[in-house]
Amino acid sequence: MPSFDIVSEVDLQEVHNAVDQANRELSTRYDFRGVTAEFIRQDSEVQLTAQADIQLDQMLDMLRSKLIKRGVDPKVMDVADPTASGKLLHQVVLLRQGIESLLAKRIVKLIKDQRLKVQATIQGEQVRITGKKRDDLQKVISFLKETELDVPLQYQNFRD
Repeated sequence: MPSFDIVSEVDLQEVHNAVDQANRELSTRYDFRGVTAEFIRQDSEVQLTAQADIQLDQMLDMLRSKLIKRGVDPKVMDVADPTASGKLLHQVVLLRQGIESLLAKRIVKLIKDQRLKVQATIQGEQVRITGKKRDDLQKVISFLKETELDVPLQYQNFRD
């Protein structure tokens, strides 16, 4: 039976490249001369450090544009509130990976409401779709692409 998996993954190498590009841009921008500002990436989070709120906002926009240029959807960013320590402000941006259980249940419900002849099962942080016809699976993919969800979805392991 044909099947495929719905996942939400982030290419961490592309995130690393985007953070490097953003750090290089910080060193060349005139409005960041003589200012303590930097991006630090640790696993699936990026920490922004600056001296003012305005600079943090500019750095966040800079990071978002670099991620878009590298092909990473900015919907994966979960931005925390800035925290102050001494003269510096820190802001953490978490990069969400995987499909949370509530979202997976919502995806399954949306698919079942379409009344297509497919089965949707939740397997950890992904959703597996199986059906008898390849066309039904392609209809599910096109339906989910049209649906506005708060995370980017990828479709993997399409098998006949």
